[in-house]
Amino acid sequence: MAAPTSRPRSAGAVFSPLAPRGVGALPGLDFAPTSLRVSAYRRRAVSLAVMKLNWRAEVKASGNVFGNYFQVATYGESHGGGVGCVISGCPPRIPLTEGDIQVELDRRRPGQSRITSTREETDTCKILSGTHEGMTTGTPIHVIVPNTDQVGGDNSEIAKMYRPSHADATYDFKYGVRSVQGGGRSSGRETIGRVAAGALAKKILKLKCGVEILAFVSKVHQVVLPEDAVDYEIVTLEKIESNIVRCPDPQYADKMIAAVDKVRVRGDSVGGVVTCIARNVPRGLGSPVFDKLEAELSRAMLSIPASNGFEIGSGFAGTDFTGSEHNDEFYMDKAGNVRTRTNRSGGVQGGISNGEIIHFKVSFKPTPSIGLKQNTVSREHQNVEFLARGRHDPCVAPRAVPVVESMAALVLMDQLMAHIAQCEMFPLNIALQEPVGRWLCHQNT
Repeated sequence: MAAPTSRPRSAGAVFSPLAPRGVGALPGLDFAPTSLRVSAYRRRAVSLAVMKLNWRAEVKASGNVFGNYFQVATYGESHGGGVGCVISGCPPRIPLTEGDIQVELDRRRPGQSRITSTREETDTCKILSGTHEGMTTGTPIHVIVPNTDQVGGDNSEIAKMYRPSHADATYDFKYGVRSVQGGGRSSGRETIGRVAAGALAKKILKLKCGVEILAFVSKVHQVVLPEDAVDYEIVTLEKIESNIVRCPDPQYADKMIAAVDKVRVRGDSVGGVVTCIARNVPRGLGSPVFDKLEAELSRAMLSIPASNGFEIGSGFAGTDFTGSEHNDEFYMDKAGNVRTRTNRSGGVQGGISNGEIIHFKVSFKPTPSIGLKQNTVSREHQNVEFLARGRHDPCVAPRAVPVVESMAALVLMDQLMAHIAQCEMFPLNIALQEPVGRWLCHQNT
């Protein structure tokens, strides 16, 4: 019998030049010459070296962090121990107390009226780090809000079947496991961390530039607030908060409330639209091409639970105009500033803020949790009927108002820090540029 031409595989691993880098020997490739055979130890060393040099891949699959300079990570589930956020990059020496955050959380919390969820949560926040004697220190700020009204029985069937238009099925498709109590991370309760961070962002924007961010409900189901019903220059928070649907026009607010009540009593739900405005935004925020300001705003808004549409300025209605009708013509105002006579661009041109009021709209789908039987599929892949139990908003738009404001604040805060870092490191071209905070200087003189 002829002598074998190679050692058995068990005698040592073979590194083949035909194998992919970093993989080492593959079954059936033990025909390499003796000079290329290496020990298992050396094969591992070679493999690691190749991986170090050529496989510098990073896996970014968390999806829980927002922003680049003013960075916010949210955490927690609907029926877990609590929810909250960690804020990194906050400037030091900003006055901040739990009361500053609580004001905004109270606007978002459930149980505010008959047209919101009846879940009884005080949403009381606590700052665990990042402040000292009421001032930010420049280190990460940790805010936590404990869950106090978890009712597991309300959601017992979620473990067995997929709720229509929820994330139950897709979470299983992606992870193979999920939190089955209250929707976990896909619950609207996750937005608490956004609102807590947004409260701080709002405060800094106001202190630095005088920025004011306000949102209000402009549509509920088929009740639409006319475009000219609200003056973006003078509308106030007090006017918006004067009714439970958060519409600044009392007549249309009553119509919207009636529309919600009509479906609420029969266990159904409706969608709505939230309009957001930002006044006194500095010129120059945003970047060309991929990081346009409107692109960042749309990304932020469409990350909000139940949101399903975004438009800025004239939006889709702008397609009804001709170019000559739609263009925002420039003019010089009495103070010597370049302004636009109209604002169909929504305060953003070429991806960069132009100093006019930024205004956009976000649509929210009807709340998918309804008190009516629906057809669905169980986790065992059987066709079943499902009836949602628990406490849900018949229309999410009113409670989404502070969330939309907060996400707008986070975008503008992040863009403000990016702008200062890039464009104000060296002296400005005063003939064309103006320093951030000029508004504040004028207020103090």
